[in-house]
Amino acid sequence: MQNEAAVVKPIRSLEDALDQCQRLGMRLSRQRRFILELLWQAQEHLCAREIYDRLNQQGKAIGHTSVYQNLEALSSQGIIECIERSDGRLYGNISDTHSHVNCLDTDQIIDVYVKLPQDLLEQIEQRTGVQITEYRIDFYGYRKEQSGDRSA
Repeated sequence: MQNEAAVVKPIRSLEDALDQCQRLGMRLSRQRRFILELLWQAQEHLCAREIYDRLNQQGKAIGHTSVYQNLEALSSQGIIECIERSDGRLYGNISDTHSHVNCLDTDQIIDVYVKLPQDLLEQIEQRTGVQITEYRIDFYGYRKEQSGDRSA
């Protein structure tokens, strides 16, 4: 039984995330549901404090510790995305494999879907001897309307 490859269904919706929690035997507490619902509604990457503040503003009583513990449990099981940054962690919902555009003006992280040409992937595999099964790219830049100021 242990040798069988586990089939992991991609998490593309809140329902998929809830199903994955159940498959993993995770308890679907009220607080855990609140966090998952918020991340799927927000469609952006949030720090733990923002998640705490937004939930409490919505009248959903949840403590700091509960937020941190649930975020850790959900991210360690691959149900939500955790992005490590120098100023702390950001959390977001997980969809298909995606890349990030990091705006240096606003600190916003925007999910983008990038498909590299097959011949480029093959070149990388030949050079490295590693078969690529998935990839993520991090782009960094400034808003276009401000980029003119930075190139001078």
